[in-house]
Amino acid sequence: MAALREVPVLLSLLTAPDVRQLAARLGIRPTKQLGQNFVIDPNTVRRIVRTAGVGPDDVVVEVGPGLGSLTLGLLPEVRRVVAVEIDPPLAEQLPLTVRERAPEVSDRLEVVLQDALTLEAVPGPPPTAFVANLPYNVAVPVLLRLLEKLPSLQRGLVMVQAEVADRLAAPPGSKTYGVPSVKAAWYADVRKAGSIGKNVFWPAPNVDSGLVAFTRREPPAADRQAVFACIDAAFAQRRKTLRAALAGWAGSAPAAEERLRAAGIDPSARGETLTVEDFARLVG
Repeated sequence: MAALREVPVLLSLLTAPDVRQLAARLGIRPTKQLGQNFVIDPNTVRRIVRTAGVGPDDVVVEVGPGLGSLTLGLLPEVRRVVAVEIDPPLAEQLPLTVRERAPEVSDRLEVVLQDALTLEAVPGPPPTAFVANLPYNVAVPVLLRLLEKLPSLQRGLVMVQAEVADRLAAPPGSKTYGVPSVKAAWYADVRKAGSIGKNVFWPAPNVDSGLVAFTRREPPAADRQAVFACIDAAFAQRRKTLRAALAGWAGSAPAAEERLRAAGIDPSARGETLTVEDFARLVG
């Protein structure tokens, strides 16, 4: 592998005026439909890159690069960035912005015009890390899809709505533990890695954001789709006992109780008390 060549220490990261001027020049108005909230604070970009812990051997996938705030922060630190963007004008502009503001590392960028929710693979070398400011409205399904479709991803850091960050990193038994928590735990060890205020974005969202870090782990020895179906059933009626909540999944309440007891799980327990390993054992 070729050594990462040195680049200038001071890069031209996007400031608030830069972001607004660039958006105006392109005729872009951030839309709630696409969950667009552009990062306008260079210090936040530096913090994300530093917390992500990426280095010169990493191939990074970034979803929703927008106008390029985070992309510009990542490129000097890593081997390659594959930016997945759904909005054609933004995808077309991103390489131009990088060539203008960081020409020394512009060859490390590849832009993929695609909806991340339909992503099956990315071009080039296998990606090793996922770092992104994820659109609020699709954050969980995008994260789960990339963890499924890109098994070479070993770690990552994503910025999401604070409530979503709490859910993704929640431990069993907590009030925020649910489907996102268990499914993310299938793929990775997940933890909260910090909080982000509203004012680092344009337009400013109505809620705070959070950083979520993950490290790939070996999944349980069970069929993932079967386990995920069981998880969905358990949390569809989370106030019910597992005996009742899993009746439809198992065929009947007595059948659910039999499977629960065989797996060493109390039938009167509720879904939020089970780990992903418990669900895998229940599926068998």
